[in-house]
Amino acid sequence: MQENALATRDDFIAIKHLVLDGLDSDHSKRMYDRSLTDFLAWYKEQGHTRLDKATVQTYRAELQARNLAASSINQRLSAIRKLAAEAADNGLMDPSLAAGVSRVKGAKMAGTRTGNWLTREQAQELLNAPDTATLKGLRDQAILAVLLGSGLRRSEAAALTFEHVQQREGRWILVDLVGKGNRVRTVPLPSWAKAALDNWATEAGLTGGLIFRAVHKGGYVNGQSMTDQAVADVVRFYAGKLGFGLAAHDLRRTFAKLAHKGNARLEQIQLSLGHASIKTTERYLGVQQDLTDAPCDHLGLRLG
Repeated sequence: MQENALATRDDFIAIKHLVLDGLDSDHSKRMYDRSLTDFLAWYKEQGHTRLDKATVQTYRAELQARNLAASSINQRLSAIRKLAAEAADNGLMDPSLAAGVSRVKGAKMAGTRTGNWLTREQAQELLNAPDTATLKGLRDQAILAVLLGSGLRRSEAAALTFEHVQQREGRWILVDLVGKGNRVRTVPLPSWAKAALDNWATEAGLTGGLIFRAVHKGGYVNGQSMTDQAVADVVRFYAGKLGFGLAAHDLRRTFAKLAHKGNARLEQIQLSLGHASIKTTERYLGVQQDLTDAPCDHLGLRLG
């Protein structure tokens, strides 16, 4: 085994694919792909011949000199650490060098990153921004409604089917959603979000399969699905029109913030969001999901 075969061979491309194949989220795959592509371009451009701790520290200093946010730098470093680990596992890099790369410290975060979210008034404005006199507007309002009303990830909204929408204990819910890490959860759906889904489905003539579909400029359903990026584009479009600087994931954060301000119980919000630690939280607290007093009941939003 060479001490650091990545310095002299193009096998890093295959290793990069191994890194990406080990990720579950499409979003994470895109982020890591971009991070590794940028790093390897810099690596070649600078004429480096050894992937080690010193090289990665030099790259970190380069990123800091570009005034990138600490979170962005740390995400890129995480991708490089995974690249080194995969290279070592596949005999293309000395494990001691990979271990050195893994010890490169991330950029320090100044304060606590809270992210973006909307006030109740802003969320209400966003929810009513689509033109519901059009088929696309009805679809877009329904997308915004499930993101704001149930805290779904954009990938979960894109994969939402009519079979997910069911009734339990006298209320509408989204059953068996598959989230991060293939964790399955059930999420309550507020009545106004269900109304938005019904308005879209009725006008589009849909009764089964995926709920959200592409809409042709001519005003008819065109295609059998939407990508998670298309869902994100819907959010970005209306947020941009209103002057809100936020992304699709910020609506998930808005759901949590508004529910908490509306006095929803914290453990119920965690259950709706399906965070990675929720199983531990359930066992520790003995929490049972409350479908009669759900987080989405405390948002204070409605259809216009």
